[in-house]
Amino acid sequence: MKIKVSKSRQIFLITNFLIMFMVVFVTLYPFVYLIAQSFSSDKAVAAGLVSFYPIEFTITTYKYVLSKVEFYRYYANTIFYGIMGTLISVAGTAILAYPLSKSRLRLNKFFIPFCIFTMYFSGGMIPNYILVAKWLNLRDSMWSILLPGAISTFNLLLMKSFFSGLPEELEEAAAIDGMGVYSIFAKIIIPLSKPIIATMCLFYLVGLWNEWFAPFIYLDSKDKWPVALWVRQLVEGANNVEMGSGAEESQITTTIKSATMVLTSLPIICVYPFVQKYFVQGMTMGAVKG
Repeated sequence: MKIKVSKSRQIFLITNFLIMFMVVFVTLYPFVYLIAQSFSSDKAVAAGLVSFYPIEFTITTYKYVLSKVEFYRYYANTIFYGIMGTLISVAGTAILAYPLSKSRLRLNKFFIPFCIFTMYFSGGMIPNYILVAKWLNLRDSMWSILLPGAISTFNLLLMKSFFSGLPEELEEAAAIDGMGVYSIFAKIIIPLSKPIIATMCLFYLVGLWNEWFAPFIYLDSKDKWPVALWVRQLVEGANNVEMGSGAEESQITTTIKSATMVLTSLPIICVYPFVQKYFVQGMTMGAVKG
């Protein structure tokens, strides 16, 4: 049986399709252009001939970037910051969010507004620098990247909302069986919180992977730089890449930025599909109850 669709419904579907198509196009085109530019020659990019596909296809830029020893060092630093920072941040957020989710704790009336206050107001860049570099003595230390911004207030509130939505009967039954608070948290709450934990891991990992400002102001040693800071220096022209005068290397001057950004973005793009189902579930369940 063929279902008749009204004219107003058809107009809505067509309009909805056009809007979604434009959103997808605006979202994907910059990355598609970046990939096309990275595989094109410098002359084609300079002439503005590159749009959706490479012009004068070449992989010289990628050969040049991948031949640089410092690229692998910066990449290794980024992986270290991403993994260690995510572990520290997720653990700290979960440990703080769990007691905040218990309305029976009286001090939460103070701590929750206090946490929310920090989301809207901060001490500023100079006080933060004095705190991290002078008082904590973390200047030129990898911990200056991992510890100061370890817990995000937004992520904390999201995880708190998720914990609040879990049935309290499970904790009460476990307590009757003799389990303590720490055992309940580790053996019951954490296994039930895989969606929100996966969401937090994605949020923190993306933030740490793209972080360049904190390393820029706290790290003096270039061997501790993340790859995002190196890319930033390339884009801004602050880091003059030493290159020969050969024809092969002369093509790299413009496209090296695009190739480096593509190589930097690939790991996050590859990770996202595996955590997408947890991401959607964690976001929806974490926003149900506040």
